[in-house]
Parts: sequence; C-alpha cells; structure tokens
Amino acid sequence: MAYIMLAPVLALLGTFVVWPAIQAVYLSFFDWSFYTDSEFVGWKNFRNVLIDSKFWEAVVRGLQFVIMTVPVSLVLAFLVATLATSVSRRVSTLLKVSIYIPSVISGVIASITFVIIYDYSGGLLNALINIVGAPNQAWLGDPRWALAAIAVPAVWLGLGITTLIMIAAMLDIPESLYEAAELEGADWWQRTRFITIPQMKNVLLFLLVTGFVGSIQQYELPLVMTGGGPNGATELPNLFIFNHFRGDAYVGYSIAAALLLFVVLGSISSVIFRIVNSEKLVD
Repeated sequence: MAYIMLAPVLALLGTFVVWPAIQAVYLSFFDWSFYTDSEFVGWKNFRNVLIDSKFWEAVVRGLQFVIMTVPVSLVLAFLVATLATSVSRRVSTLLKVSIYIPSVISGVIASITFVIIYDYSGGLLNALINIVGAPNQAWLGDPRWALAAIAVPAVWLGLGITTLIMIAAMLDIPESLYEAAELEGADWWQRTRFITIPQMKNVLLFLLVTGFVGSIQQYELPLVMTGGGPNGATELPNLFIFNHFRGDAYVGYSIAAALLLFVVLGSISSVIFRIVNSEKLVD
C-alpha cells in the first residue's frame, strides 16, 4: 500500500526531475542546438564555462547577494518571531498575518512595485531622502546601489515564511527551561543566548542553507527590475545562464554552466553543514 500511495509522486518526480537531470548531463557533452544536428564535444562545454570569467563573476555576485540578504533576513525574522511569541494571542495573530502577506505576493508584482519606489524622479525613496537634503539617487541605474536595491525586496518577500518557521521552533521549546532561567535571574539576552538559540540550532541551520540556495538562485527580481544591468551589476548566476541560453544557438554551454552551478551550491552547502554543527538537540 505504501508503494501504491508513493507511485504518483515518484512518477511525477521521475518524469519532471530525474529524467530531465539525466538528459541535461547527457546533453552537456554535446554542441546541441534546436536547429542543427548535435555534435559530441566531450568536456569542451565544461572547460569553456570554467575559463569564462563572466560566469565566475556572476557566482561571486551571487555570493555578495547572499551576504546582503540571508543574515538580514534571519535577524529580522528572529526578532519578529520573538515579539510574536511574547505578546497576546490576538496581537500575535495579527503580526503573523501581516508578516506573511509578502510571501503570497508575486515576485513580478513586487519587482514592479519596487521599481516605482526606486524611480529617479518620482520615486518614494528619493522623495524621502530629499527631506533630509540628500540628492536623488539612481538606485537601479548605479552599479554601486543596484545589487543592494534588489536585496531589499528579496528580504521582504522571504521574511514571512522564515518568521513562521522560527515561531514554530520557538513554541516547541519547553517553557520549563525559561522558568528555570528566570528563577536564576537570567535576563532576556541570557535566555536568548543560552536557551533559545541553542534549542533552535537545527532550524537556524535549515534556514541558513535554504536561504543561501534561494538567494544565490534569485532570478525574478534582477530580470524584471534591471535585466541584469547596469553593466552586469545585478546579473546573478541564474540570470547569467538564462541570458546565455537565450542568446546562444548552442545550449550545451548553458547546460554545463547550470550543472557546474549545482556543484558549487552543493559544495558550499556541505561546507555550511560542516562548519555549523548539526547535531540534533531536540528530538
């Protein structure tokens, strides 16, 4: 019965994930095109990706984007989750609903909204900084600001689900631990440092890894807001691969780049697991 119940999911997984992945590995060894016969080229596509400085620049840019988004998202989510678990149930419900709303908004809609906010002549952000006498800034047109400008909506869109996961983790911590700490005179920071964070270690590790993978693979925001510009300042790895796929008649390079990106992400994720001890604290 278990195999019968799993069969539909396994069929979908095999059809839309496993088999395409096998095909991708196979096609990465060919100069494959929609218009001409494919030609076996061995490791040529992988070699071309490895020596392409633009690919590695996109990867480094993706890591910069991760640094801009993941720590901020984790800290904000932790603070909001702490607040939501310490107020009354009605206020907590209102807070959870409010913080989750961005998670159900389309990334395209959010991108358009923030493009309007960042507009040079009529945007809300420039209107606010004008109040303190600062001049208008080309937030999306200046390479110094463009990547950070995209990081803001990325944090906003992902904050809701991260916060709810942290709230669930906090509610799972035995209340007796906090009561014992209060009897010993521990303040909020001590309770957070010695009880909350250690008990949430596995949840934080999960959010760290998933946040890293999600951020470095961000695609919608740079595509809609800047198209990868200005001067490639926001061309993250997935957008780089897409642009190369769209402009190259032979897609072997794009497939090889996607597979190498998978290796890079897997390697960095394993390093994160190695650095952050994942030994389970709570059954």
